[in-house]
Amino acid sequence: MSPSISAERLLRDLEALAAIGGRSDGGVDRLAGSEADREGRLWVADRMREAGLTVQNDPVGNVVGRPPGPPPWLLLGSHTDTVPAGGRLDGAYGVVAALEVARVLWHPRLAVIDFADEEGAVGGGGVTGSTALAGSPDMADFAAYLELHIEQGPRLEAEGLALGVVEAIVGIDRWDVTWVGAANHAGTTPMEMRRDAGAAAGWLMFRLRTLLAGVDPQMVGNIGEIRLLPGAANVVPGEAQIVVELRADRRAILDSAAAVLREAVAAAASEFGCSFEMKQRSTIEPSPMDAGVGAILASACERSGRGWRRLVSGAGHDAGVMARKVPAGMLFVPSRGGVSHNPAEHTDEGLVVLGCQTLLEGSVEILSTLEKPST
Repeated sequence: MSPSISAERLLRDLEALAAIGGRSDGGVDRLAGSEADREGRLWVADRMREAGLTVQNDPVGNVVGRPPGPPPWLLLGSHTDTVPAGGRLDGAYGVVAALEVARVLWHPRLAVIDFADEEGAVGGGGVTGSTALAGSPDMADFAAYLELHIEQGPRLEAEGLALGVVEAIVGIDRWDVTWVGAANHAGTTPMEMRRDAGAAAGWLMFRLRTLLAGVDPQMVGNIGEIRLLPGAANVVPGEAQIVVELRADRRAILDSAAAVLREAVAAAASEFGCSFEMKQRSTIEPSPMDAGVGAILASACERSGRGWRRLVSGAGHDAGVMARKVPAGMLFVPSRGGVSHNPAEHTDEGLVVLGCQTLLEGSVEILSTLEKPST
């Protein structure tokens, strides 16, 4: 029978960490590199020492609690940096839960990490700390990685489920799209004679949902950045710039969606008398989780007696980077209303505790598969 976590200690630690950078509306500001971020990592380091771990701070800001036994180790963790006006659980929950598991197990091959700058909220692409670790010689010390997180979406709650086992983390492609038409007086240029780049952008925005559903009903896309030039109410836009983001769990789907997107961009250009350019801004490859680790987590979910399912994460996580180097797995607990990156982010305490206990049970099984420490 697995040992049990201390629900009181887990919830108390979450409350203490949320106070660092805490806001009056219940949210948290711990942007990477800020004073609150630094204070939060110092708090985590102190908790690591209390758990009998040796603290290592690497050049990018990762805080690693190294166990007393020889590697390879099982690594648990997440991140404590936030977006502006973020929630109190995103990332922080995984770090605090990892600390709780380490305190309960006192295992010589269980390490804990607080990754630096997962969010990328102050520039860059995020997952800075996990990317640095994955490319460093220190990666050889780790045999597997587990991360516990809130879902940040509505599926588990909508289905009345308590736990989720992540099968894959989506890849993310971002495309810069520009249409060039002709700026002209908005009052004197007849509608049928315009070369309206803004209309081309609007045409695509309206159709994006249908276009992507034709590629894969499960994938998502977004247009969250748009700029119309010259940017005056009485001037027909002569240029429109947008950023299209595509997310899917397989590279083939992303490539198919990009081809469909290019066709639609060209069609919009033709419809409104514009030229166009479409260039890839960035790409993050999809990351499948390890099937064996997923089976262990699924067994732990079954033993909980609560409803659970397998699912794909639509958000990026450090686990996606780690999965390219070692067997990795993720557990989710529901997010109330699917809300995250927001002060209203919330998960019921009972589910917070359940997620940590399930993480502990999965960790026990994975640790048992590692080579026994020498005596």
